[in-house]
Amino acid sequence: MELRILNGRDIAELLPMDACIDLMGRTMAAVSEGRAHFPPRAVTRAAPGGFMAWMPGALDDPACFGVKLLSLFPGNPAAGLSSHLGLVVLFEAEHGRPAALLDAAELTAIRTAAVSGLATRLLANPDAGDLAILGAGEQAASHLAAMRAARRVRRVRVWSRTEASARAFAAAQGAKQGLEIEVAPTARAAVDGADLVCTVTASREPVLAGDWIAAGAHLNVVGASRPDATEIDTAAVVRARYFVDCRASAELEAGDWLRALEAGVVRPDHIAAEIGEVANGTRPGRRSEAEITLFRSLGVAAEDLAAAQYVLEAARARGMGQTAEL
Repeated sequence: MELRILNGRDIAELLPMDACIDLMGRTMAAVSEGRAHFPPRAVTRAAPGGFMAWMPGALDDPACFGVKLLSLFPGNPAAGLSSHLGLVVLFEAEHGRPAALLDAAELTAIRTAAVSGLATRLLANPDAGDLAILGAGEQAASHLAAMRAARRVRRVRVWSRTEASARAFAAAQGAKQGLEIEVAPTARAAVDGADLVCTVTASREPVLAGDWIAAGAHLNVVGASRPDATEIDTAAVVRARYFVDCRASAELEAGDWLRALEAGVVRPDHIAAEIGEVANGTRPGRRSEAEITLFRSLGVAAEDLAAAQYVLEAARARGMGQTAEL
């Protein structure tokens, strides 16, 4: 029995952003149509300052199942490491044989940004291109690539709580992407007039206020994935038409949504749709040029499995990765 092992470099080569955005469109439609099966993610304290998460699931088409095992250590970037490290274990569905081991950090970085890219394609105004990124880590880089795949980006501003991080990001990604990236002195200055906003921080308290957001903007809110954490304030939730990747996940883990619901300023029907319902045409997306749209990304196992299966098939076709006999 052959097991294929794929590292981060393999995944980056085999999973280009444009292709992953298209793949996530099909995947999120499958989530909303009940063709993907997964329980809520489980998280436990693993070590001082660190957590472990596991995300099992299965897909009907392509037929596969597996689990993502992830360590979450927020202090890792200071040591030059991703805060999310782990493995995706992929099984084939005919006999239940393990088929692949994949680096979870690279897969997560690409697929998370690709779902935001999908939401941007579906919800942002067609001419949106003034981009603000709050955060300067791994997801900031992947989201810059996703936003450029989804829209014609004309201007980029980045803000981080650590100015040095923002400057390093602007220099490195500006050179890589061939564009000028401005370093904003404050989060408010970064989003002033922006029509695309991505929040990709590790903050547990809001870094973005609702009254800063320009009319017609589209927001991808990505960084906080715990019920006791939020990157945006309640006013931002109230002002925006609110879309999610999975209702069940949002009702358990979306801290900004839960705070607004507890405060009584929104009702459950404030969630306009899952992004898969917009992708398959069963729910409307943006309704006017001036409307503020918000996609709340939490991430579900279906995204990891679809991306892993895509990478595995591409790796087999190109003879990439290492193989081991079990």
